[in-house]
Amino acid sequence: MTDHLTIAIAQFNPTVGDIVGNAGIVRDCRTRAGDADLLVFSELFLCGYPPEDLVLKPAHQVAVETAVQALAAETADDGPAVLLGAPWVIDGHLCNTAMLLAGGEIIAVRAKHDLPNYGVFDEKRVFKAGPLPGPINFKGVRLGVMVCEDMWTPDVTECLQETGAEILVVPNGSPFELDKSDERLNLAVARVVESGLPLMYVNQLGGQDELVFDGSSFVLNADRQLAVQLPAWREGLLTTTWQRDGDGWQCVRADRAAPLDRLPGIYAAMVTGLRDYVTKNRFPGVLLGMSGGIDSALSAAVAVDALGPDKVIGVLMPSRYSSDHSVADAEQCCRNLGMTYHTIGIEPAVGAFDGMLSDVFAGRQRDTTEENIQARIRGIILMAMSNKFGHMLLTTGNKSEMSVGYATLYGDMAGGYSVLKDVYKMTAYALSEWRNTDHLPWLDGPEGEVIPRNIITKPPSAELAPDQVDQDSLPPYDVLDDILHCLVEQEMPVDEIIGRGHARELVNRVEHMLYVAEYKRRQAPPGVKITRRSFGRERRYPITSGFRDVDTGNKTGGNS
Repeated sequence: MTDHLTIAIAQFNPTVGDIVGNAGIVRDCRTRAGDADLLVFSELFLCGYPPEDLVLKPAHQVAVETAVQALAAETADDGPAVLLGAPWVIDGHLCNTAMLLAGGEIIAVRAKHDLPNYGVFDEKRVFKAGPLPGPINFKGVRLGVMVCEDMWTPDVTECLQETGAEILVVPNGSPFELDKSDERLNLAVARVVESGLPLMYVNQLGGQDELVFDGSSFVLNADRQLAVQLPAWREGLLTTTWQRDGDGWQCVRADRAAPLDRLPGIYAAMVTGLRDYVTKNRFPGVLLGMSGGIDSALSAAVAVDALGPDKVIGVLMPSRYSSDHSVADAEQCCRNLGMTYHTIGIEPAVGAFDGMLSDVFAGRQRDTTEENIQARIRGIILMAMSNKFGHMLLTTGNKSEMSVGYATLYGDMAGGYSVLKDVYKMTAYALSEWRNTDHLPWLDGPEGEVIPRNIITKPPSAELAPDQVDQDSLPPYDVLDDILHCLVEQEMPVDEIIGRGHARELVNRVEHMLYVAEYKRRQAPPGVKITRRSFGRERRYPITSGFRDVDTGNKTGGNS
C-alpha cells in the first residue's frame, strides 16, 4: 500500500474522429508527465466528444480498438499509466468507457452508467449503459471512476463509496454554457459531502461544431476545499500530488486559476468555437460582410481574435440606402482590427434585378421583396468570394433576430458558421463594450478600441430602405430580449411574462414570430452554444404547429 500518489490532469483539445491525432496527444502527454503515476484524460478523448453516430461505424470501432491496444502496450515502459476515455464494445454492446492502461495492458474498463438524453445529449441513441461500477485498484489505491453524467446524480458515488473507493476521478465532456461552472462545482461538492471522498474533475477543452468545452478542471479535497483549479479555455497538463492522510487521501494544494467573469467567458467561448471550427475543418480563413453595424463588427473582432487578422477578409457592399457613416464605420473597424477589406457596390445588380422583374411585378408596390433582393445579392457576392478563395463565410445575425425571423433566407443567412447565433442583441452591445476596454492575453487581435464608438451608439438598421431602423419592425431590443429569454430559455407561460411588465399584445406577437420563424432556423448555419437553450440540436420545435400559449388569431407566416 502506498502513501503517495501523483496524478497528472490532461486538459486538452481532441478532434472528433481523429483517432491517430488524439492518440498522438496522449503519447506526448505521457512524455511530458514524466514521473507521474497516472495520467487522466477527459471523456471519450481518444475519439473526441461528442462523436454522435460516428461511433456506430464498424471501421471507427476497429480504429479505436487498434489505437487502444497500441497505447496500452506502450505503458509497459516506466512512464505513467493512463486513464483514457474511449468507446468500447462490452459483451456485444458499445459503451462509453474509461479504461486504465498500465503495465502494457488494459487493466480495467468502466462503462458510463448514467447516459444523458436531454438538451444537446442523446447518448442512449449510440451507447449501452454500464452497471453501477466498483473501484479500480491502482498501486494499492482504490479509484472510483465516474464518467461525466455519473457525477450529476448521487447513485454512482454512493455505490463507489460503499465498495471502498478512496479517490473519485471524473473524466468529463461537459460543454460550456452560462453559469454552468458554478453548477458543476456545486454538484461536485455535493458528491464530496455525501461520500467523504476527494474528487478530481477532468474536463475537455475546445470546440466541436456547435459545442465548446471550457476545461476548468479541478480537484476538491474531502473537506470541500478547492485544491486545484486549471484555467478555463487553455490547454494544460498539471501533475497533482496526493498524500494518504489517516484513513483518507488529500491533494496537496497547487495552481488555482481565477474563473473568468460573464462577458469574457462568453467572448472566449465564441473565439474558441470559431477557431476550432475553422482550423479543424481546414479552412484557410474566413470572410464576412461588413455593414457598419454592431453585429458584423463584433463578428469580425471575434474572427480576428480567433484566427489573426491575416485570415479574415471583410467585404463592404454599399447600396443607395447605405449611409456615409456606415461605410466609414465599417472601414474604420477593419482598419482597427488590421484585416483586409474590399468594397463592392451592389447598385448594378439591384438595377439588373429591377429590370428583370419589372414586367412580372408591374402594378405592385415596393415592399420587403425588394429589400430581400438586396440581401440576397450580397449573399451571392460573399458566396462567390468564398468559393473563389476558399475562405468560409461567416453569418453575422444574432439570437434576437433569428428568434423572430428578422433575417433573409439565402441573403444574410447564407454562410458556414454563425458567431452570434446564441448571443442576444443586448449581449452583443455589452460584449463590444468589453472588447474595447479589455483583452485576454491569448487573443490574436490587437488591444484597445477595435469597434468604433459610433457603431455602438447609433440606432441599428438593416439599411435596406430609406431611413430604416430595426425598431420600425421590432420592439426595443432590451424589451425583445427579455421576452425571448422568457420564451426560449425559461419556457415561461405567457401570463408570467406579462406579469414582468410586458404588454399582452406584444408578448403574443413575439411568441408568434418565434414560432413561425422555425423554418428559417432549420436552414441557418451552426453556431456556438452560449445559453442554456440554444437553437439547433437543443431546441427541437416542429416547423408546422398550430399551438400558441395565447392565440393571436393570426396563423399566417411570411417568407423572406
